[in-house]
Amino acid sequence: MTRIGLIDTTVRDGNQSNWGATGLDTSMMVGIAPTMDRIGFDAIDFTTSTHMAVAVRFSKQDPWERLRLFRKAAPRTKLSFLTTGMRFISWEVASHELMEFAFGLLVRNGIDRFAVMDPMNNVPAMRTMADLTRKAGGGDIVAALTFTLSPMHDDAHFADAARNLTQGGKFDRLYLKDPGGLVTPERAQTLIPAIRAAIGTLPFEFHSHCTIGLAPFSYATAAGLGIDSLHTSASAAANGTGQPGMVPTLRNLRDLGITVDVDDEAVAEMDAWFQTVAKAEGLTMGAPGEFDRSYFRHQMPGGMMGTMKRQLAEMKRLHLLPQVLEEVEQVRADLGYPIMVTPFSQLVGSQALLNVLSGKRYETVPDEVTRYVLGRFGAPAMPMNAEVEDRIRSSKRAKELDEEPRMGSLDELRAKIGKGYSDEEFLLRAVMPADQVDAMIAAGPAQTQYNPDRRALKYLVSELTKRPEVSGFKLSKPGFSVSLGM
Repeated sequence: MTRIGLIDTTVRDGNQSNWGATGLDTSMMVGIAPTMDRIGFDAIDFTTSTHMAVAVRFSKQDPWERLRLFRKAAPRTKLSFLTTGMRFISWEVASHELMEFAFGLLVRNGIDRFAVMDPMNNVPAMRTMADLTRKAGGGDIVAALTFTLSPMHDDAHFADAARNLTQGGKFDRLYLKDPGGLVTPERAQTLIPAIRAAIGTLPFEFHSHCTIGLAPFSYATAAGLGIDSLHTSASAAANGTGQPGMVPTLRNLRDLGITVDVDDEAVAEMDAWFQTVAKAEGLTMGAPGEFDRSYFRHQMPGGMMGTMKRQLAEMKRLHLLPQVLEEVEQVRADLGYPIMVTPFSQLVGSQALLNVLSGKRYETVPDEVTRYVLGRFGAPAMPMNAEVEDRIRSSKRAKELDEEPRMGSLDELRAKIGKGYSDEEFLLRAVMPADQVDAMIAAGPAQTQYNPDRRALKYLVSELTKRPEVSGFKLSKPGFSVSLGM
């Protein structure tokens, strides 16, 4: 009988895709960690360097403390860190020395699984990253092969990449990462067997998104084709542009006669917890996306799509979204078909947005797009549009960026930042603005107990104090009463 395991994505990808990575704080994660530890997940997709930066910047919470607290509360389940190329928080390409240092700190604080992704599926770069991770003490190294659509990305391409990645024993597992939710059931029937044949008996995972409603169907198809684990979220953070829900996925797999060894009582408890959190915090619970063929062209992943919609809405120009998405297709082709995943989805999306808003293509070019064209992120899979490449390369800003100093060595960074910091705080200061780290330190330790009633009361008080016509209020219910004079 076929057995399939689950990788939970609630606190990382579900949180990112549907809630902009800011929906959950430390107390909301730690409060349910013991229950998640009982479920029997193959692993919990816990964080990335970007999520660590968000914890500092928006929540003023220490991401290292968050990791340690969760690890202590969930000691049995693997906690996974997703790399996004040779970078840690900063957009600047980091040295091997800094990456190994960062990985060592992650291991020391509780990460025991690393999903190694390169935004260009650069096999040599991923193998190098696996070596750095292993050297830093990483024990469970997973090759994250990112799916995309382009004139060159056929089944044979992905099978060859998987074979080259996994030869030599550098990786313990491989997962097919589908950030756009573009793997159809029909494509799964050919792609997954091709990759399975290329990697032999190595454990094989599948990760997709519900952006256009395909992932639940593709998961059901993939389950019988050699997949060992599927990535799912609690229902509150599932669907939308996130992963399929854990509960319906369990139900569908078992209906297919597949065994999934999890604690069903703990599953229900976890699902209820995140629903309570979402309701208390006013977080939108995702619904399965409608099928939209245009995604096969622009391939905008869920997190970036949400960001783009928010930016346009704030400018009161949401009506421009269809035009921006059309421009995304053209910009991606101009830049050599980069895979639409962090950081390239942000680069392509930002450039497309600027092109549409200004009415002139490439009149304004963000520094990160210029760095991409200069080769800071490696070579694209296909040649760039020669005219666009020359225009960006010959700009005054390109010359300035080409001459800017690179991120220094650890010794140089320590000399610049100063002494007296822990390794964890030093690393944050090396890659983030000092004022953001200072604000995090000033905020003190994170709360570990989450009370949804208290959060709702805090919101009520905050809103009432904004109204000058309200001089005070009293709220009471059986066993509880609070009054406030303003």
